Amino acid sequence: MEKVKIIFENDDFLVVEKPAGITTTKEKKMEKGTLEDWLRENYPNDLPRNGVVHRLDKGTSGLILVGRNEKSFDNLKNQFKTRTVKKKYYCLVGGDTSRDGSINMPIDRSKYVFGRFGVDVDGKMSITEFKLIKKFQRNGRIYSLLEINLKTGRTHQIRVHMSYLKWPLVGDWLYGGEKIEGLNRPFLHAFSIEFKDPSSKIDRKFEIEMPADLKMTLEKYEEKK
Repeated sequence: MEKVKIIFENDDFLVVEKPAGITTTKEKKMEKGTLEDWLRENYPNDLPRNGVVHRLDKGTSGLILVGRNEKSFDNLKNQFKTRTVKKKYYCLVGGDTSRDGSINMPIDRSKYVFGRFGVDVDGKMSITEFKLIKKFQRNGRIYSLLEINLKTGRTHQIRVHMSYLKWPLVGDWLYGGEKIEGLNRPFLHAFSIEFKDPSSKIDRKFEIEMPADLKMTLEKYEEKK
């Protein structure tokens, strides 16, 4: 838990960098070592989930917003509900992608595999925009580093949509991605978040670098000219 970083703090909210391998909130009452536990120990309050406004998958690293009082917590939750928060991610996928594009396909929990989600006509509307940053190659295959603009926030959304497009995330064995030595999670990092300050109403934007395990993974690939 010493790897949790506070990127910004004031009396209204925190911007936290969650490392991969830590669950965001206590989905299971007996689970320990979550980001929520760390916050209760270091920044305690009486809010639900100790003020955590949104979640990242356990295997995903990146930025998370935390409210520090009821007014700010409700304000930030409402910004997510109205989809005014802008969240951007890096991901490395197996495949030669177009330069940019989007996918609008509904997502629901899998009826066949526990813990998995998939595109389903009965699911919730889910929109993912993507932009090509750089292409790589390894062992005769092409890989694409993408910037993802997440328009909705469904569980496993990026992983499901990329897999549906036949571009599974490197390291994401659950959705068909290849395993690579030294990477023990999906190549997915929430590097940017934009929102309105709950009190001043000014625009806030925070960005962080790609973590070391993902940088080292990219070094195993050759950049495609």
